[in-house]
Amino acid sequence: MDPWPIGVFASVDAGLGVAWDVIAELSVPTIQLHAPHPEKRNQASAEDFNAQLHQMGVKCTAVFGGFEGESYADIPTVVRTVGLVPPETRQSRLAEMRQISDFAKCLGCDTVALHLGFVPHDTAAKDYAPIVDVTRQLCDHCESNGQFLHLETGQETADGLLQFIDQVDRANLKINFDPANMILYGTGDPIEALQKVGQHVRSVHCKDGTWSDKPGETWGAEVPLGQGDVGMENYLRTLHQIGYTGPLTIEREIPQDPDRQRAEIGQAIELLKRLRSEILG
Repeated sequence: MDPWPIGVFASVDAGLGVAWDVIAELSVPTIQLHAPHPEKRNQASAEDFNAQLHQMGVKCTAVFGGFEGESYADIPTVVRTVGLVPPETRQSRLAEMRQISDFAKCLGCDTVALHLGFVPHDTAAKDYAPIVDVTRQLCDHCESNGQFLHLETGQETADGLLQFIDQVDRANLKINFDPANMILYGTGDPIEALQKVGQHVRSVHCKDGTWSDKPGETWGAEVPLGQGDVGMENYLRTLHQIGYTGPLTIEREIPQDPDRQRAEIGQAIELLKRLRSEILG
């Protein structure tokens, strides 16, 4: 596959990402998939899904985990509910991520990803070591399936993320870099962060956002690609500088409105194609 194939974030049944008919119409060659509901995480469903992808000429490059009970209503709610950080759901969610890894293996996909949640900044915090441990357990399960585990950026600063990856100490732990999330969560300039963590980046989102007037306390705003504070040309040039050649996966959290998706995602694709041509030649 040529460098920087364009992709979209999609879902089979969870109501997230770009609708299937829009994916087919826009002819994107790659997708990242939000994991389907548990009853569809089996060999038969994987075979049906692979047949669909083959017919559409689309490659699934990552399967993203998500959990019942997660909420992104505001930043304090994210801290309390998201990922493998909340202790009361940690073991059940670890079991679910193992199941998602097994499903991804059935799809022939070598990448599993998730929002891990807000890892404490202080390595001496009582929850820090258990979060490192559960991440190691998930990495080891993914390794047994021949997979990488990608952590979505946003909740940690670049330095905090590097520290955590070093503590986990697993070669298959990588980063799915989302520049807008750094802005939305108020955790750092996305270009500076990308330069710091670049050696670990194995997949990316192309998403845009604007800063909150209280970064880190209230949400910034997600906006159409090219209309926010990321600076997409600078972002892609930095990806080129760090040697990233993988998919440019558009993530846009808008309703399941095919007409709006067709328009917004279509414009995003055209922007990325133009920048790709200018940067890669």
